[in-house]
Amino acid sequence: LFLYRDVLNVDLPWLEGFERSKKPPRLPVVLNVIEVHALLREAESAPTPINLIIKLLYGAGMRLMEAVRLRVKDVELSRKEIIVRDGKGGKDRVTLLPESLLDGMRSQLALRRAWYEQDLALNKVDVWLPDALAVKYPNAAQEWGWQYVFAAKNYSVDPRSKKERRHHVEEKQVQRYVKKAALAAGIAKPTSPHTLRHSFA
Repeated sequence: LFLYRDVLNVDLPWLEGFERSKKPPRLPVVLNVIEVHALLREAESAPTPINLIIKLLYGAGMRLMEAVRLRVKDVELSRKEIIVRDGKGGKDRVTLLPESLLDGMRSQLALRRAWYEQDLALNKVDVWLPDALAVKYPNAAQEWGWQYVFAAKNYSVDPRSKKERRHHVEEKQVQRYVKKAALAAGIAKPTSPHTLRHSFA
């Protein structure tokens, strides 16, 4: 269309409604209930935080990075809700926190609080914040509410700030355990953490 108008200087009215053909959307891989239960059963061998993340991917329909980056302030135990910040398209949303995961989440938050107190004593409590938030709330990086729920067990040096602190658990750990659990469960479908979100939906 642009070739004829701009290069050949010829107007062809019959091309006005022309659209390029679109690739048909690929259907997502979805596990049935039996497959999900088998995968979750095999995933029980994963470390507790990783196992809880895997259950959240299915039970709360969270994306992998939404789960590993979850902050303490966004967990509403009394309302059984999780607030997902800056999700796909930069949007926030509220998702459910299943009753079956409440005790696990309470235990994880209790462990995280103990680590937080330890980090305070060692002056390593600082947590990464997006640049705009770090400027707007200069003290937020040391507050309990902004800490990662699923923080790494060990400290690491942030390459940007050069500060030693806890990062969130690595997403690759979750990917490895999901793949391992799917193989152990005998699931033939290609299975990743995102497959659990599709299965929830």
